[in-house]
This record gives sequence, structure tokens and C-alpha cells, in this order.
Amino acid sequence: MTTTSESTAFTTLRRMLDEGFATGNADVVDELCSPDLIEHQFGVSGTGAEAIAQVKAAIRQVHEVVPDMSYTVEDSAQSGDIVWIRVRGRGTATGPFFGPPSGNPIDITVIDVARVVDGRIVEHWGVPDRFALLAQTGVLARLR
Repeated sequence: MTTTSESTAFTTLRRMLDEGFATGNADVVDELCSPDLIEHQFGVSGTGAEAIAQVKAAIRQVHEVVPDMSYTVEDSAQSGDIVWIRVRGRGTATGPFFGPPSGNPIDITVIDVARVVDGRIVEHWGVPDRFALLAQTGVLARLR
């Protein structure tokens, strides 16, 4: 296996956000992720087919809750075949999320780290600000 160039690694991760999570198109996972994907993100973790299925489900869930979600990469760095990005996700919570849709604006930070080889994500660590999402969708307020 050859290591992917910096621009290809960044582009691969960016495409996962723009063509997958922003649109709800889970099929992009088959193109951008290795069939042997190792996923470390809490709630999505797994390997191989299990990881692929988890990531696809996450894409569909994000799109159902915030169908107009868009992502802006605010910082990035790369070392070899590993790329780090800090992303700002914005949209409107028009879908149900632990209750009825709130219609609230969403503005969260996501940190993604991925190892990209031959243009495919082979390993991924994701840290979305789930607490901010719970607060902004009104879930935390309903727990009082």
C-alpha cells in the first residue's frame, strides 16, 4: 500500500462530510472507506462491515435531525497518512432528536482524525460535541 498525498487525504475526509453527512448520502462510505475500516468514535465504533454499517447509520441520523447541516473546516493538520480537522457544523434541527423537532439553530464543533491510505479512510476517530447538540436541540432543557 502506498501512502496518500496530503491533499488527497484531506479531500477524502472533506468529501465524507460534504457528500455524506451534509447530504445524507450513506453510499459515499463505500467509495471513501476501506472495507476493513476501523472506527473508534463512541457510538459508531467497530471494524469492517460493522464499522461501515455504523458510519452509514450515523450519516442517515445526522441528516434526519439536521437536514441542512453544512460543514466548514476551520483547522487542519497532517502527518504522513493521518489528517486532523476541526470542523464547524451548522444547520437547523428540523428533525426529531430524542423528542420532537425543535427548529433550533445548530452550531457544533467536530474533531475528526483519519488515517487515509490509497484514497480511502482506513481508520477514524471522531469527536462531535454531542453536549452542544443536546443543548441546542432542546433535549437538555426537557430533562429539567
